[in-house]
Amino acid sequence: MARYVFITGGVVSSLGKGLASAALGALLQARGFSVRLRKLDPYLNVDPGTMSPFEHGEVFVTDDGAETDLDLGHYERFTGVAARKTDSVSSGRIYSNVLEKERRGAYLGKTIQVIPHVTNEIKEFLDIGDDEVDFMLCEIGGTPYLAASGELKTKPTQHSVKELRSIGIAPDILVCRSEHPIPEKERAKIALFCNVRPDAVIPAYDLKTIYDAPLAYHRAGLDRAVLDAFQISPAPRPDMARWEDVMDRIQNPEGEVRVAIVGKYVALEDAYKSIAEALTHGGMANRVKVRAEWINAEIFEAEDPAPHLERFHAILVPGGFGERGTEGKIKAAQFAREKGVPYLGICLGMQMAVIEAARNLGGVADAGSEEFDNEAGKKRFTPVVYHLKEWVQGNHKVERKLDDDKGGTMRLGAYTAVLKPGSKVAGIYGTTEIEERHRHRYEVDVKYRERLEACGMDFSGMSPDGRLPEIIEYRDHPWFIGVQFHPELKSKPFAPHPLFADFIRAALETSRLV
Repeated sequence: MARYVFITGGVVSSLGKGLASAALGALLQARGFSVRLRKLDPYLNVDPGTMSPFEHGEVFVTDDGAETDLDLGHYERFTGVAARKTDSVSSGRIYSNVLEKERRGAYLGKTIQVIPHVTNEIKEFLDIGDDEVDFMLCEIGGTPYLAASGELKTKPTQHSVKELRSIGIAPDILVCRSEHPIPEKERAKIALFCNVRPDAVIPAYDLKTIYDAPLAYHRAGLDRAVLDAFQISPAPRPDMARWEDVMDRIQNPEGEVRVAIVGKYVALEDAYKSIAEALTHGGMANRVKVRAEWINAEIFEAEDPAPHLERFHAILVPGGFGERGTEGKIKAAQFAREKGVPYLGICLGMQMAVIEAARNLGGVADAGSEEFDNEAGKKRFTPVVYHLKEWVQGNHKVERKLDDDKGGTMRLGAYTAVLKPGSKVAGIYGTTEIEERHRHRYEVDVKYRERLEACGMDFSGMSPDGRLPEIIEYRDHPWFIGVQFHPELKSKPFAPHPLFADFIRAALETSRLV
């Protein structure tokens, strides 16, 4: 049976509970223990799938199709353990499960109450898979937001612990976030008034990179404190070589590249968190520093993109929803195609590249997406991108209608793609069959394949049944690739995704030409 560690935040939001949880998972792995991380969120949404990126940040998709909190991305990147549907739950999901059971008659006519029915549902969730790992790390989300002051105060920590004790919970370890070193006197005071051991008061200082967190927490004694709490002694010595190599690559780059990210949600970087991290991983693979700059795609709807994009060594257009900003993304794709600048289009970014090619190379002047017509409520475009109504998942067919509920109805999770032998992407992956994660309800129409391939665009990756385009590339372009899936979700600092690693390699080559 697993040992359970619960991570809560008692004072303010965004203190780094997710990163602390991920770093602790990495440290326990380094000592030879198996781990799984889970996130419990208090909001009443069933999942974050229908929440605005400005409200919640990125939606992280798992192999089995769950739409989850971005912290699960940190968990995967730090531990390499693929998250599952059962690793993320909200209050909304718990209540939904309870109500579904009540409708099925599972409670045998009893009155449904928070105690025991809701609390039992939470416990059942936590028990899933507890015989598979040595440690189960559970992050509890949800604390009020408070602006930080520049002064060290121990009173908020004391009040936080007091609140925990009032409901019968005594913390074993306190992780104290601070911009400044915490004097031993203050640590001793916290330990005394919060009734924990002095060596269980762990400082968490601001770091230049999140990937220093495992090493920093190890130096601070977090993993040792956790093992002491479980009376695990003697403990295996940690092997931190992997994280030392990661930090060496970050701290000692041998070059620099500039990448433009032309997107819709650029006001909040967390909306593209996995993309930002995957670019960093691509930089590590090539031992270069990646300077990513976020550009609002709407700017290009009124202005020529050239003055904005000429100074960059590569262009990335990420996924998104809705028509706003899409004409700017199309112009960015056109600039990259015409100027020979490396281009990576992800999900909507691939669709915009196809629309650009259809308009300017394929003779479909009014090419567009059915998504934009549906949003406007009238037909304006010839849809080279259409609403996906059916597809194959495993051994069965999935069917969707336009008026279905939005939540959980996209093509979600891991799907296989077959790559064209001899294509650029087959060379990058080193294989002709891959599995990547998806999150979309619109798809490039395969009936335009012949017309676009005659213009130099290869449909180099397809679904196994040949009906759904997964990857496009230009034959005569240095590096222009669009993918319908989200490769950023599978990239890790110690295992950069091959597409991002090669994208940054191409950017590095471009930087040497200018």
